[in-house]
Amino acid sequence: MAPDTIETARPKAGTVLQFSGNSEIYGEGDAADCVFKVMSGVVRTCKFLSDGRRQINAFYVAGDLFGLEAGDVYRLTAEAINDCVLVAYRRSHLEKGAAQDSRLARQMFSHAMRHMVRAQDHALLLGRKTALEKVAAFLTEWAQHSPDSQNVTLEMSRQDMADYLGLTIETVSRTLSQLEHSGVIEILVARQIKIKRQAALRNMNA
Repeated sequence: MAPDTIETARPKAGTVLQFSGNSEIYGEGDAADCVFKVMSGVVRTCKFLSDGRRQINAFYVAGDLFGLEAGDVYRLTAEAINDCVLVAYRRSHLEKGAAQDSRLARQMFSHAMRHMVRAQDHALLLGRKTALEKVAAFLTEWAQHSPDSQNVTLEMSRQDMADYLGLTIETVSRTLSQLEHSGVIEILVARQIKIKRQAALRNMNA
């Protein structure tokens, strides 16, 4: 992998893969032999509970890395939300490269730390916030991924949002309607939202 780092590596350093929407990239318990970089599309990682419920752990967009595990198997399932193009890098190649290149080793460490911070933020979101705060935080974060922070396209479904926020789909829909009625957002179509009062939305998550 050297001299490229994991975040700047060109697609030719790995294998380019294409996945259609709602298809599985890897399953929980599969051998964790690859790390993936999103080139286009959106990916979700999730865990299916014994009672059939699903908990979404994270969403990944273009430029994000996922699938770097501490153990030998994937702890979560990864799925393409829409049509995705990914680059798969062999984990063994990354580990060998990190042993030879301090830049790559630092990148992998930084990547692991960002994942830890993301997990901590998600735990706080699930455990300590009201439904209104959860939805406001989600919209604020997702706006950062949009070219236009006021006009936000939500690639995921309402059910995806609910499973990420630890809410029911009815609560998510009701909370979005509440935000619209208060003039904070405008729901243009099902997955397109205009944020009319960004400061008010941020303050709900303060």
